[in-house]
Amino acid sequence: MKIKQETVSMYTRDGVRLDADIYRPDTKEDLPILLMRQPYGRKIASTVVYAHPSWYAAQGYLVVIQDVRGRGTSEGEFDLLTHEIADGLDTINWVSQLPGSTGEIGMYGFSYQGMTQLYAAVERPQALKVICPAMVAYDLYHDWAYENGAFCLQANLGWAIQLAAETARLKGDETAYYRLYQASHSLPLSDRIPASPDILNELAPDSFYHLWLKYYDPNHQYWQKRSLKNLIQDVDLPMLHIGGWFDPYLRGTLNLYQAMTDRSRFPQHLIVGPWAHLPWGRKLGSIDYGSEAQNPIDEAQIRWFDYFLKRKDTGILDESPICLFEMGSNQWCEWKEFPSQKQKIYYFVSDGLASMREDSGMLWEYEEEIASDSLSTQELLATDLLETTEDHFPSSTDILVHDPWRPVPALGGHATFPGGSFERSSLDCRSDILTYTSAPLEQELHLVGTVIIEVYCTADTPSFDLCAVLSQVTPDSKVFNLTQGYIRVDTPQTPITIPLQPTCILIPLGNSLRVSLSAACFPAYPVNPGTGSLSDQTRLIEAQIITLKISSSLDFPSQLKLSVL
Repeated sequence: MKIKQETVSMYTRDGVRLDADIYRPDTKEDLPILLMRQPYGRKIASTVVYAHPSWYAAQGYLVVIQDVRGRGTSEGEFDLLTHEIADGLDTINWVSQLPGSTGEIGMYGFSYQGMTQLYAAVERPQALKVICPAMVAYDLYHDWAYENGAFCLQANLGWAIQLAAETARLKGDETAYYRLYQASHSLPLSDRIPASPDILNELAPDSFYHLWLKYYDPNHQYWQKRSLKNLIQDVDLPMLHIGGWFDPYLRGTLNLYQAMTDRSRFPQHLIVGPWAHLPWGRKLGSIDYGSEAQNPIDEAQIRWFDYFLKRKDTGILDESPICLFEMGSNQWCEWKEFPSQKQKIYYFVSDGLASMREDSGMLWEYEEEIASDSLSTQELLATDLLETTEDHFPSSTDILVHDPWRPVPALGGHATFPGGSFERSSLDCRSDILTYTSAPLEQELHLVGTVIIEVYCTADTPSFDLCAVLSQVTPDSKVFNLTQGYIRVDTPQTPITIPLQPTCILIPLGNSLRVSLSAACFPAYPVNPGTGSLSDQTRLIEAQIITLKISSSLDFPSQLKLSVL
């Protein structure tokens, strides 16, 4: 089918011109509209993960790709997420009147383009009938900017530099663009205040980044005014939610899906693949997940749009609403609701050399009955299911020394680039990483959903960080990370609870589980100086050596909690 492309403009209520490309099939039939609003120059049209707009147009749609305010060729000043509610509503009202359209609109896009869908829906415009938000933040603070109190340094800084470089390009400032382009390929992480690099302060003083650093309190009005959790309470639309097991914003996708499922009158479907933020394909990190992992989202979205915008019976409502890719088996699994799970618990045991030898730190599994939700750990250990003698549960203490001169580096996972699963046995050999490894599995293990680590940990500084990585160890001693979590600890906690990224994976018979604990994951998160000062106030010279003690005993059982089928 021949596709015609034209550039058109509209004006917002305050007189700002916004430009868009329209892809129109050569037909006299009135067609529904697919809209994407994005900040990277509309020609890219999110083709890093989606088919080109002309492909969507060829499926029988008017496709509109718009530059948001202050981006591409659109007028105005770009202010991250600030204008997307009003401009989104104005765009919906304009697009619905396009000649040759039915006036009904669906939206698609990931990341910022996923957020613009949800912001456009806040005022509940009549013409907006269906959306497909992918990889979004339901709560901007907790799901995007920070993870358990730790600033997401690498992701936020890299994004801020990219947006600042685009601003310099639009202004024709070649010198600024060149410097920012260089910074994007080698992040400036060693300035006087590492989390607040000089180049951003100089070339992008109005960047969102400075506000994200400054407003450490999640209750600050800045976050409250932009949190979709607060803004879309009255929004109800059919939504296709899309996520990736190694996407940094997976928790936002899952939180939005659950919130909408709990209250929506319309279908809510969820697809989660073995992908990072990008790309969405069969290979990620060191793993080839097979042909089943190839990107199915374009076809899925068209079926979704055909049903709700063309009234075609595409069969989507006959399918299970939850479709999760199970890594390991490399198959898609479908459920009508999240499957019921049991909790499997492993306890940390060590001879005190878990930082030095991989056979010193152990994960001890107890009988399934011990993992009852009805009893506390202390009550469970006091039951007749386990003899509570020191021989059966020896007390252990491991010492972990964090040196800010050589912080533990990030490797894969969800919070760094490149993301995914990598072979990390050489990293686990570092003496500033504690490792606890289980015996080889006697039967295969299906993990689905949340992974929690609880550790009894103290430090000799007012503040410290903990990074927890769950991996599988193969019989030939290769170690591949499955999921991880990170937390900044500023007040004493007993125990410290570290939620890891949700996952869905089959661990085969004969493999072992391993938990790796460290006090840094740099540059995914800033190095904690130990002083209690916030990242935007911490000078490089202030970072201290931090000594941590990880304890596990009958009374203080550090443990790994798994959700298993």
